[in-house]
Amino acid sequence: MDGLGRKALRKSFSATARASTGKSSLTFGIIKSETLKPTSPYIHPKFQLNGLSFESAEEILNFAEGLMEQGDDFEVSMATFLEEWLNFKDYVEVQTSGSTGKPKKIQLLKKHMIHSAEATGAYFKIGEGTKALLCLSSEFIAGKMMLVRAMVLGWDLHVVAPDKDALVQYDNPYDFVALVPYQLYHSIHALDKVKKLIVGGGILTKDMEQMLQNKSVEAFATYGMTETITHVAARRINGFAKSEVYHAFPHVKFSVDERGCLVISAPKISETEIITNDLVELLSPISFIWLGRQDFIINSGGVKLNPETIEKKLEPFLKIPFIISSEKDAALGEKVILVIEEVSTWQPPNYAEVFSVLEPFERPKKVYTLSQFPYTETGKIKRAQVKEVLQKFRK
Repeated sequence: MDGLGRKALRKSFSATARASTGKSSLTFGIIKSETLKPTSPYIHPKFQLNGLSFESAEEILNFAEGLMEQGDDFEVSMATFLEEWLNFKDYVEVQTSGSTGKPKKIQLLKKHMIHSAEATGAYFKIGEGTKALLCLSSEFIAGKMMLVRAMVLGWDLHVVAPDKDALVQYDNPYDFVALVPYQLYHSIHALDKVKKLIVGGGILTKDMEQMLQNKSVEAFATYGMTETITHVAARRINGFAKSEVYHAFPHVKFSVDERGCLVISAPKISETEIITNDLVELLSPISFIWLGRQDFIINSGGVKLNPETIEKKLEPFLKIPFIISSEKDAALGEKVILVIEEVSTWQPPNYAEVFSVLEPFERPKKVYTLSQFPYTETGKIKRAQVKEVLQKFRK
């Protein structure tokens, strides 16, 4: 397809998408598996993205190139992944979130991603013809895997901007939708258009679970991370089957290490065991109850934040003892807070100016002062003890 052809297809694509929904959403069509390059991952012949059809994998790549040049940010992210998925490499490179250590680039085998997609289909009983919504960023593993599931299982996938209220903006009914808790909080009144919902990537508060109890949607909280190619377990969070127990996906087994943290054995998606920082009550090799984090990573609206990284950015402006911590939040799950040790000679700065050096999700939502921090013998602030003091203060 030449440049003119790509532009015409892009123009047709945009017009069709906006005419059908009145919003910016993607529209793709059927891909015939027999026309794919021999080394391309399997693509189901029923795979659709809202209507535009493609004759070959090469046309998908040409279309992705057009999106790279003219698309919105979320379209460019999707196009970038499509190009990576359809190249000749047997892996995809992704960045970890930091759940099992410092964020880093890792390689996920495409065959493992396909196995993960198949496990999702089997667990939730969502196969060929499923109408699904992708309103997560394709820059991260959750969004990438929604695309993979659609291609592997033969879904009709609708792709829209990853706004906080993306589900509210569209009237279409969906068989399957994935949201982060922050999106769920802003989409509660639109859930009746969804048959099955999974919520992951952040802490789901009790308040949000309660909001789901009178909804007809089958809602599940999922457990997983980048290293496990998204979820490896899920629990029902509404209806008669509501439970605190996470159950393993097919071909997944659990154990715990000496810290009481979950260890995941899933040979279909990882060639090595995955050691996590999640404290659990192990009920069986295929079920557990999640108890909490072993480390201090803050999960705010599905974005995992390292307190020490934020502190380094603030150090030039705050010349007194302080830490970045978190507290529970109805919408975000956890919100970032700044805790300062009170010094009589110190004058508070203009926090708006100080916080401007931070990314939006990094900015503290509240500032607390303590008369004195609890310290270790080596002079380190006892973070967990600070949180305990603040929790008692708020009661």
